[in-house]
Amino acid sequence: MSRRLLVILALLAVAFAVLTGVAVQRGVLGSRSETAAVGGPFQLVDQTGRKVDQSVLKGKWSAVFFGFTYCPDACPTTLFALGQAEQLLGPKADDFQTVFISVDPARDTPAKVAEYLSTDAFPKRAVGLTGTDDEVAAAARAYRVYYQKAGDGPAYNVDHSTITYLMNPKGQLACVIPYNTPPEQIAAKVKAAMDQGANAQSC
Repeated sequence: MSRRLLVILALLAVAFAVLTGVAVQRGVLGSRSETAAVGGPFQLVDQTGRKVDQSVLKGKWSAVFFGFTYCPDACPTTLFALGQAEQLLGPKADDFQTVFISVDPARDTPAKVAEYLSTDAFPKRAVGLTGTDDEVAAAARAYRVYYQKAGDGPAYNVDHSTITYLMNPKGQLACVIPYNTPPEQIAAKVKAAMDQGANAQSC
C-alpha cells in the first residue's frame, strides 16, 4: 500500500471520528444521555470498612477516579491535581469530594486505601472504595472504566482508564475531566458545574 494511500485513509479516519463526535453531540446517533451514560448502582466498602453504595455520591459534587494504591504515575498525579483543585475551590470545597475506587481489590484493602489517601498532597475530602473482584468489576462497568492486570508476581501492574468523572449532587454525570488537566482548570470546571445547580450536566 502506497504512502499516499495511507495518508488519505488516515485523514478519512480522522474526519469520520470528528463527524461522529458532532453527530453524537447533536443527537443524530441518539440522545446525549444515551451515548454518554456513566454511573449507576454499586456496592463497595469504604476506607473505614463500612459498606457503601452509590448514595455516597448524593449531596456532594464528586470527582470519581478509578485507580490503585500501587499505581506508579497516573493515580498520584491525578490525586495530587484534585488535592490542589480542592484548595482552589475555597469555601466551595465543603460541597466537593474525591471518590477513589480501587481496581486492585486483591491488594487494596480498606486499611491500605486509607493509608494511601492520607498522603498530605492528596484531597482532604477523599472517600476511598474497594471491594470484592465482582463488586469492583460491577462498579467499573457502570462507569465504562477499563482495567486489566498486567504482569505476574506481587509487583504486578494494573492498566486502567485515567479519566475523572465529575458527578453532580444527584449522582449523575456532569462532565468528564481528562487526565493531566491542571488543577486550575479542574477547579474552574467544578465551579462552572456548581453555578448551574445540582442538575448540572456540563462544566
